[in-house]
Amino acid sequence: MATKAKTTAKVKKVEEKATPSILSAPRVTEKTYSAQVNRTYVFEVPAKASKQAIAKAVEEEHKVTVTSVRVLIRKGKKTRYSRGKHAYPGTTYRQDKKFAYVTVKEGDKIKVEAFEEAAKELEKSAKTEEKAKKSSEKKGDKK
Repeated sequence: MATKAKTTAKVKKVEEKATPSILSAPRVTEKTYSAQVNRTYVFEVPAKASKQAIAKAVEEEHKVTVTSVRVLIRKGKKTRYSRGKHAYPGTTYRQDKKFAYVTVKEGDKIKVEAFEEAAKELEKSAKTEEKAKKSSEKKGDKK
């Protein structure tokens, strides 16, 4: 009997290691970028994922403390299809998508590379605008 317990424990450990994360990368949109001010991040998750599972996955993957999880199910869009040249067309629906709005503890952050790159580009454009203003002011003084 002791051998069965050992083998089942080994199988469970292997299954835990093999389970992929339920999270995809955080969504990169203007709306989610503005939500980061309130420490809220948006993830697309599987339809069967629970709030507790989502919170646990975010905490493990990003090393942050989750304070709340809100879930949204976006219904799939209606699409038309045809079953051949002479058949009547029909309609079907795309898959529903589930999104999780995760709020983290104050002081914690999740790094989103796309947002960091966008912030750097904004800083660069602001610096070039300042340089252009200074150079135009210098030209105006010389005249």
